[in-house]
Amino acid sequence: MGIKILHAADFHMDSPFEALETRKAVQRRAEQRELLGKLAEMVNENGVQLVLLPGDLLDSAASYHETHETLLKALGSMRAKVFIAPGNHDYLCPASPYEALKFPENVTVFRSTALKPVMLPELNARVWGAAFHSSRGGSFLRGFSIPESSTVELMVLHGETVGDNGFGPPPEKLIAESNLDYLALGHIHSFSGINKAGNTYWAYPGCPEGRGFDETGSKGVLLGEVDKGRAELRFVPMGGREYSVNTVVLTPETEPLEAVLSLLPEDAARHIYRFVFTGEHTGALPLEQIRTALSEKVYALDLKDETREPRDIWDGMDNDSLRGLFLTGMKARYDAADEAEKQQITMAVRYAAAALENREAAR
Repeated sequence: MGIKILHAADFHMDSPFEALETRKAVQRRAEQRELLGKLAEMVNENGVQLVLLPGDLLDSAASYHETHETLLKALGSMRAKVFIAPGNHDYLCPASPYEALKFPENVTVFRSTALKPVMLPELNARVWGAAFHSSRGGSFLRGFSIPESSTVELMVLHGETVGDNGFGPPPEKLIAESNLDYLALGHIHSFSGINKAGNTYWAYPGCPEGRGFDETGSKGVLLGEVDKGRAELRFVPMGGREYSVNTVVLTPETEPLEAVLSLLPEDAARHIYRFVFTGEHTGALPLEQIRTALSEKVYALDLKDETREPRDIWDGMDNDSLRGLFLTGMKARYDAADEAEKQQITMAVRYAAAALENREAAR
């Protein structure tokens, strides 16, 4: 039977949420704190033995007192050993909460820029880690290799520290050479999947909840078991608010608000949406009217008008070209059609014209 672990990263507690109105930004920071309580419940309900938190637990050193209280309470309530490797946002410095706060006895904060181990003889395991001391890290995995042993070797590390020149996925060659059983990484805000390099399993869980339109969809943590030569982990959504980006392709016949409403799910009021209008529309879109109509239907909203003025779908019919021949044939069919058939022919012509001109087709 393996060691039960929970791997979570990049909470970015006390993010400014600058794109939201002040009231909602305050609410979102409070909801971030609630995530810590949910995390503690997940740890205890699943019998987790090790909690691995590889960096950017906090968005900066300037975090709030309420966050400190909630963090210490949540970590202390976990019936597990907790390991934190400060990252590029919450790096270790004199102003860092990692220096100012007294963490519960079950919590280890890695403080050195060199990889250091913590032995856990009761689990036949060893956990390695290191800390950022500035917003830029080093190549901590370079030259690191563990001799073959029966001990379960784990590491908690923020992503920048394993690359040669900054952010991004770690070089798999260095991971393979490490001889770790599992490398718990942070910094990349989307789930990487469970990967393997040599005999070492590694993953980014992504952030547990999105904070902007570059962090869309379901977010969560990794939960499961790790043993020698084995890592069986599953992605568990945290159920927080989600960001969603949607393209709304308009035609002159489309009513913009109705097009948006058709895309909203039943739980839209919980989430944050961006709608990008493309296609054809006469004049500027009534964005403020759309915003007002949707204000009670979604948590927050961003609208972008990228439409263009409508064009005559039969434009170019007289040209001596493939387009001209196509339009001539379709116009003859259109003139002989009933109203229902005319709508179908109109859409067919729009699709074909978009394909011929390599434009986005109306849907």
